[in-house]
Amino acid sequence: MAPFVEVCRYYKPAAPFSLCTCPCRSTPTNSLILPQLSKKYSNLRLLASKPSSHPRFSFNRSRVITAVARVEPEHLGDDGSSKEEDEIVKEDLSLDQQREKSRSQFKKRVVSGLGIGLSVGGVVLAGGWVFTLAVAAAVLLSAREYFELVRSKGIAQGMTPPPRYLSRVCSVICALMPILTLYFGHIDIAVTSSAFVVAMALLLQRGRNPRFSQLSSTMFGLFYCGYLPCFWVKLRCGLTAPVLGRSWPVLLGGQGHWTVGLVAILVSFCGIIASDTFAFLGGKAFGKTPLISISPKKTWEGAVAGLVGCITITVLLSKSLSWPQPLVSTIAFGVLNFLGSVFGDLTESMIKRDAGVKDSGSLIPGHGGILDRVDSYVFTGALAYSFVRLHGV
Repeated sequence: MAPFVEVCRYYKPAAPFSLCTCPCRSTPTNSLILPQLSKKYSNLRLLASKPSSHPRFSFNRSRVITAVARVEPEHLGDDGSSKEEDEIVKEDLSLDQQREKSRSQFKKRVVSGLGIGLSVGGVVLAGGWVFTLAVAAAVLLSAREYFELVRSKGIAQGMTPPPRYLSRVCSVICALMPILTLYFGHIDIAVTSSAFVVAMALLLQRGRNPRFSQLSSTMFGLFYCGYLPCFWVKLRCGLTAPVLGRSWPVLLGGQGHWTVGLVAILVSFCGIIASDTFAFLGGKAFGKTPLISISPKKTWEGAVAGLVGCITITVLLSKSLSWPQPLVSTIAFGVLNFLGSVFGDLTESMIKRDAGVKDSGSLIPGHGGILDRVDSYVFTGALAYSFVRLHGV
């Protein structure tokens, strides 16, 4: 409401429109301070009277005074400062909203991460068909997200994506690869046959001319989403030799349950988690030097922190789980897990950067899609399996 000056209804006949004291109120001792008026109200002036009398208002006789005289806000002297205060308040509100949003996202990430960690831990300990079917489900979802990224505007503008029906067929083929790995022990023939069938389907498609971009993106999808994750099945279910040097309690499955493959996959998984966690914390605290343009948020300081964390967790778990390797080999295994984690993350970042998206999907609250969570594990499985087999553990 606009500021106003109230004029008392009681006035003396000799001095019309004068301000006097109401009989029901006591005489104020403080002086009346009025706001600075504009030129529009220049005819309104304050007349000084005798010291014993009260101040009076005098008006132009041609104008009629009402009970309330409104003052325009734009003529007040503090209008500019009020606008600045409003802008400051808006900025404070926006900062508070951003902080509250980041806190809620962090809570979602923590809750989702704990749920995923406990679920994955139980699946890894179970092994066998439980582990294989879980890998197949993750592969199916990752393959679908990958082919959706290939069909996005950012990538499709510079190339011709494969037909949608063929993308779905390739996703199913990728999901069958871990199952075939568990059943047959290897999938060389299955992968070769699948690649041949997909290539023929692209070459013989009707209504469109086949493009090399379709073939390359499809073949990479079979390799990236289907073939590489199968090494985790080979590592967990293929290396069945028991771990030496420790007798495991029956409650933990006994000596026969704790195989070389189980210990190796636990060490590798925990090393990847430590690498991502330490890299994130180190980058937040000390990160100043950008690592690569593909992912601007990653820094060299964060990478060094991730490497140290991965090696530390690998050495500690190797000693705790009776990993039958010398210290040098254990450190090398930690470095290998770190490299596989980093380059897997950067590969998926490159795909998302070309696609022009932040996350591969929205399946996991606070984490994005399934491909955003398993990108660090794609290449690491093949590296870990090769390392264990070459060392003859």
